[in-house]
Amino acid sequence: MDAVRLIGASRRALAGSGGTVEVVAEAWQAQALAQAIGSRFAVSGPPELRGEALGLTELAGRGCGVLDAPPRDMADLRAAQLTELGDARESLLCLGGLLGEVGIALVGIACAADDQGRYWQCMEAIDAADESRDRVLEMLRRLAARDQGVVERGSATG
Repeated sequence: MDAVRLIGASRRALAGSGGTVEVVAEAWQAQALAQAIGSRFAVSGPPELRGEALGLTELAGRGCGVLDAPPRDMADLRAAQLTELGDARESLLCLGGLLGEVGIALVGIACAADDQGRYWQCMEAIDAADESRDRVLEMLRRLAARDQGVVERGSATG
């Protein structure tokens, strides 16, 4: 399945999650998907994005690690269903939106946490989601700079 469709499925699942356990599980799924997308960009994406994509992969992996909530059945792992990136810009825009929504959902869980462990787990996961989103935004900036360079070179020859 392409990245945009998987991100859409993750956004819907996160929006539909009710309790703490479901929100944390969906946040884990989103970080795992960000890790898979980052890995794909690092291997086969535009060369300008590869360094940032590696950083995204590492940060999203950290986000999964602090949440420690993988699905019980690996067949439910959305990241494993990723088959193609599709349009790089659209995939990154959607992923940035998802990571922002994850951060907001985790803020709600952290505010309602009745124990310090859950609170700090959420705070670390919020930080990882925010840093992952920053990488996505930098990747978008680099894509725009590359596209601008192509437009400038094209108009100079015309």
